[in-house]
Amino acid sequence: MGKMRVGIGYDVHRFEEGKKLMLGGIEIPFEKGLKGHSDGDVLIHALIDGILGAAGLGDIGEHFPDTDVAYKEVDSKILLKRVLELVSEHYVVNNVDCIVVTERPKLSPYKDRIRTSLAELLGVSKERVNVKAKTEEGLGFTGREEGIKAYAVVLLEERY
Repeated sequence: MGKMRVGIGYDVHRFEEGKKLMLGGIEIPFEKGLKGHSDGDVLIHALIDGILGAAGLGDIGEHFPDTDVAYKEVDSKILLKRVLELVSEHYVVNNVDCIVVTERPKLSPYKDRIRTSLAELLGVSKERVNVKAKTEEGLGFTGREEGIKAYAVVLLEERY
């Protein structure tokens, strides 16, 4: 087993009318999507930050700035693929643990599909991906149903 490196990712986006809600690479049926320069997939963005952090390569904004028109409305799965290519020479993903915080929509019916999507994107077995859905009991930004935030802990393993 190679050396391990851990990273923590976080992201938050506010809701916006007229957009699709993308979480973990899948579309979730809901009346609003997330505002963002890209497709607003807050979970993939947190995961990207966790991977970059574990590899010591900064954060998502350094690699995909929201001032760059090349990333306008881009599918976040493409950004994740680029980050995985960036770290693949030295690291492989061992496992990830994610939390999505939102009052609505309720994510329990979609957690398994999100895990499957993330496992496929990361190139790991589904058992190495965990997704938890939480509320904030009506408190704060997400509690007022203004948006969604996500956290991701990523364990990378050094290649031999």
